Amino acid sequence: MRKRVVIAVMSVLSAALLASSAFAAEEIKIGALFPLTGPAAVSGQNCINSVLAAADFINEANPEINAPLAAGEGLLGGKYVIKIVQADHQGKPDVAKSEAERLYNQEGVFAIIGCYNSAATKPASAVAERAKKIFLCGCSSSAELTERGYKYFFRHAPTDAIESVEFVDYIAYLNKEKNADIKTIGLIYENTEFGKHAAAEAQKAAKKIDLEVVADIPFNNGATNLNSEVQKLKAANPDAVFGAALGGDYSLWVRTMKQLNWLPKIALNYCTGYQNPAVQKELADDGNFFMGGMGYSPELAKKFMPEAIKIQDKYYTPRSNQPFDSDSIQEAVMLMVLAQAIEKAGGPDTEKVLQVLKTEEFPSIMSLSGSVKFDETGQNAKALSVITQLESQKYNTVFPLKYKDSEPTYPMTPWDKR
Repeated sequence: MRKRVVIAVMSVLSAALLASSAFAAEEIKIGALFPLTGPAAVSGQNCINSVLAAADFINEANPEINAPLAAGEGLLGGKYVIKIVQADHQGKPDVAKSEAERLYNQEGVFAIIGCYNSAATKPASAVAERAKKIFLCGCSSSAELTERGYKYFFRHAPTDAIESVEFVDYIAYLNKEKNADIKTIGLIYENTEFGKHAAAEAQKAAKKIDLEVVADIPFNNGATNLNSEVQKLKAANPDAVFGAALGGDYSLWVRTMKQLNWLPKIALNYCTGYQNPAVQKELADDGNFFMGGMGYSPELAKKFMPEAIKIQDKYYTPRSNQPFDSDSIQEAVMLMVLAQAIEKAGGPDTEKVLQVLKTEEFPSIMSLSGSVKFDETGQNAKALSVITQLESQKYNTVFPLKYKDSEPTYPMTPWDKR
């Protein structure tokens, strides 16, 4: 009798184990390639945390959040879960290339999300194109990235060209409505893919309203001293400055201007350290009155993206001890979009997922526009940003008027009057 009981119990356990293994979810490996060391390491870590937060959201049930994929665990009824494979390109294009090759060829990732730095995204995505693998770019903004005729590359963020036009439109608005009398601009930018293309697009946009470019100043990213560059900017004394500097470079630039006791009337920054809450916390009040383009801030989200705050509070802030920033959240969006595409395609088949990415419009609670739709170049046609001004580490929206919640402080308050 005892023997029959033991056999019966073992049979039940075996059946349970078989059932469990039959329903075990398969992993879809996604590479997350960002600068985890080097001058942009803080922003890179934010991006990694954002992608990990999105993966947790996809893999777990979130019935309290009104978003695609929130109700169930994983994809296709729990058949698949997302596994993130992290990699560090150190802000170096050659490392980005080799790490992309390793992720695809050795780690066997289905797709890569990255790379924050446009200079790293360019070679890494070229690896993907040659391998006929999907590459998803959240925030790298160089316009050239979607001008290469690539089939497997997709980007969420507005390009430098889009932001440059928005900056100039805002200056035209200030000149007309506020008698700002902005006639000249200076450009200061890192001497990389990102910086050079931002400067080129700024030059084009300036012609739209006859702004004179009186300073064009590149610098080496990861610089330890920007005295010479800021001295040149001060000597030219432009009414407005367009800046393109990442992470620690942005912080150094601001502090050097304070050291030299100079500010333009207005400073507008591309997708840079301006958007990073950690950088602004470090700068404290020295960061006040600078402006920049962005697609997310906690202040914007409260009014226009309430469900994004739920994901932020549940998954991102516990990892990062801060809210999403405009750069990092866009990397999470790309994983969310990829997951929706895999779901619609019926699984991780590259060509089927590719076709879905090319043809579908994806609802996106973490995009200011509310959806993502890629055009024939792989650029998100719904890309949207606003211009904000920082004061006491709060991002006040000043343009376009649809999103405006504050009057700008113009001109910037001089250092010796703060």
